[in-house]
Amino acid sequence: MRKSFKQYLIVLIQLSIAGVFSIDRLSAQTSISTIHFIDYQRSIPKVSDMLRRKEDTLMKQFREKGLTYPARYLYIRSFKYDSQLEVWVKNTKEEKYKLFKTYKVCALAGTLGPKRMAGDYQVPEGFYYINEFNPRSEYHLSLGLNYPNASDRILSDSTQPGGDIYIHGSCVTTGCIPITDQQIEELYILAAHAKDMGEDFIPVHIFPVNFNNARSVSYLNKYLQTFSEYTPFAKSMRSAFYYFEKYRDVPFVMVNGKGEYVTEEVAPAEALVKVANVTPVAEARKKPVHVRPERVSPIKEDDLAKVVDKLPMYPGGNDAFQEFLNKLSKESVKDLDQGQTKAFVMVEYIIDSTGSPVYARVTRGGNDVMNEKIEDAFMGMPSGHPRTGPGPMSR
Repeated sequence: MRKSFKQYLIVLIQLSIAGVFSIDRLSAQTSISTIHFIDYQRSIPKVSDMLRRKEDTLMKQFREKGLTYPARYLYIRSFKYDSQLEVWVKNTKEEKYKLFKTYKVCALAGTLGPKRMAGDYQVPEGFYYINEFNPRSEYHLSLGLNYPNASDRILSDSTQPGGDIYIHGSCVTTGCIPITDQQIEELYILAAHAKDMGEDFIPVHIFPVNFNNARSVSYLNKYLQTFSEYTPFAKSMRSAFYYFEKYRDVPFVMVNGKGEYVTEEVAPAEALVKVANVTPVAEARKKPVHVRPERVSPIKEDDLAKVVDKLPMYPGGNDAFQEFLNKLSKESVKDLDQGQTKAFVMVEYIIDSTGSPVYARVTRGGNDVMNEKIEDAFMGMPSGHPRTGPGPMSR
């Protein structure tokens, strides 16, 4: 019997965001000590064995870089488009952070932009901290992030913002930050020691791109030409990035009453994220009543693969899939209702074992005319690389 795989995504169409309100604080530093946390971790056989195997190597690596082991303060920053995760360390508040290691993020889900809804397969972007140590994760080990944070609770879907975002091993993801098992072991140990020495809120900042990488910034600027509503968010992320680059200290980040991040502006002029010049959408004419045909899945729910170890890939990869979404978004603007400036659309679609689309249905957002065209576009996608057999995909 043929097994198929169901995927979900968000299609963003022409947004407009503005305004600043009162300020609330989002803290990235710590003041409360956790007593004997590392001893508790050692009481777990898996972690005890890992410490026995890895600590001598970590001590050696720290010595070779002139660092003191273990680090009292840990700062993690990840770059979505660049697929990198950096680990920065220091041992006193007065010190400047020093780079210990850069890991390759070995799998990616979603596109640029923050996470806004459960099931959108988006990796969050923003300012978070580690709030969970899970040595029994099905992804070998995992470090949980406090998504949704103060900003996400304002800007994300009010009823289903999503959750369970982790840095973990196993190199598979549906919206988390995966690294290899060897790397998550190192990071887990470093984080456990930092927490044991009092860093209860280890900061993890997730950026859309590495703003020092010209190719990555060029891609971001191209992305903003289509999704100009993302520009204020990208600028706030850029400001936090350059604050750390300038001072080698974790930036002070606030969240205003509209859910926007507020940081000190220190980005150099030559690195500015360009604001896309978006042509205003002409006022929509009254549309005739349209009845959208009912879409029925040819695959029974019980025949769908619940988990896979490799997601189907759009021909040409993530960049090509983003181009497909960008083109579809532009084409859909003309179908917005009168006076409407944006639409959040959730699409459910099924890819069979050969990599071909067999079903697509808009489950949220849009209108009948727009949704029918979007469904047709997804059904007309070219066949991609087929998925491989089922594997562990639950945390």
